Amino acid sequence: MSHNSMRQAVMTGPGKIEMRQVPTPETKSNEVLLRIKHIGICGSDIHVNHGLHPFTSYPVVQGHEFSGIIEQVGSEINELYPGMNVTGRPQIVCGECRPCKRGDYNICDVLRVEGFQAPGVAQDLFATSPQKIVALPDSLSLEEGALVEPVSVAVHASQKAGDVKEKRIAIFGAGPIGNLIGQVCQSLGAEKVLIRDVSDFRLNIARSCGLENTSNATNESMSDAQLRVFGNDGYSVAFEAVGIESTLADGIHTIEKGGTLIIVGVFGEKPKIDMAVVGDRELNLIGSLMYKHPDFEQAVRLIELGEIVLAPL
Repeated sequence: MSHNSMRQAVMTGPGKIEMRQVPTPETKSNEVLLRIKHIGICGSDIHVNHGLHPFTSYPVVQGHEFSGIIEQVGSEINELYPGMNVTGRPQIVCGECRPCKRGDYNICDVLRVEGFQAPGVAQDLFATSPQKIVALPDSLSLEEGALVEPVSVAVHASQKAGDVKEKRIAIFGAGPIGNLIGQVCQSLGAEKVLIRDVSDFRLNIARSCGLENTSNATNESMSDAQLRVFGNDGYSVAFEAVGIESTLADGIHTIEKGGTLIIVGVFGEKPKIDMAVVGDRELNLIGSLMYKHPDFEQAVRLIELGEIVLAPL
């Protein structure tokens, strides 16, 4: 690789990746150039790999959860400097729509995400805005830094549920996001957390991360699981972190009346929801999309404090 070119991994179609030599990006006066060190792979990336992501076309350069080292800063930038370990947000927003103006830029009317609708960080060097950069403390490794992004998803989702302190919580899906939501809720003082999946492998990881109450949906109904874990009290907050109709239905039918269900999973197929049940039970269905900058900062703090176990993930 010369100084004028770099490697870039391009997915030309489902499951097809080409390693190309492309020009090194020029750093504008208001940009930061990062040398990418670690990239995480999440469920959404796998959907893209299988051709199942509803909002991604090909070719695409993947990579949206990462850590890196600042290589160069533009002349207008003073607060960042070369050699800093950092991560960053992959959102591209307009700043002009009503959601952006009220601070909800994660649901920008024309939101694009690097790695999905715009080139991601699967390349040696990546130029980005300093406003999207989050510095990593010396106590965090670059490997841990690459996982700040999914922890931020969990932080944002937990906040959509309001104050989870002393709440009984059910999580549908023990993948990395469901796992991290459970850990974040426990760190925020949840009374008890039940996490449910069809994979013993994922449930074993959940237990190794401190989520003791698990349930395998292949051999235990949700009704039996909640009775075993919560007793007759039931649960009042749920997180759907799978993105399929059956888990959504489980939540709607078993959460206590007046409960809150946060939708985090990405649905490949449109689910049928029995809105009569939602209305009759006065349930609150709330969507949660990605994160905001303060969620990244809180994620870094939680990891730094040892509240989040990342190694098994």
